[in-house]
Amino acid sequence: MKIPKKPRDIETRTFEFGVRIIKLCQFLQGKSWVNSTLGRQILRCGTSIGSNVEEAQAAESRADFISKNNISLKEARETHYRLRLLAAAEVVSPARLQPILDEALELKRILGAIVVSTKRNLKFQSD
Repeated sequence: MKIPKKPRDIETRTFEFGVRIIKLCQFLQGKSWVNSTLGRQILRCGTSIGSNVEEAQAAESRADFISKNNISLKEARETHYRLRLLAAAEVVSPARLQPILDEALELKRILGAIVVSTKRNLKFQSD
């Protein structure tokens, strides 16, 4: 019998994702100027996801919570796009990038759901 994994919270997932991004960028550093440039861009947006999720936990209002998570969502979208570029240009083998691409996609979905459900709940409370 397989025991189901306990779901990880968004803070843990985005932190672990940030660590994976850092390791990827260390790999890219010094390979070529294109890799270094893309690596710096991925480092900024990929680690920003978790920092904005952390900021959202200390939000001053629901609107602030939505705003911070929306920024995280935008950063996740940018990260996913840049990772897709790396795979398509075969800077890193697509198979090697697939797990981090999958996680970036999942984070986009989770953050999108957080933003939508919080907006919906805010609207219902104001009606």
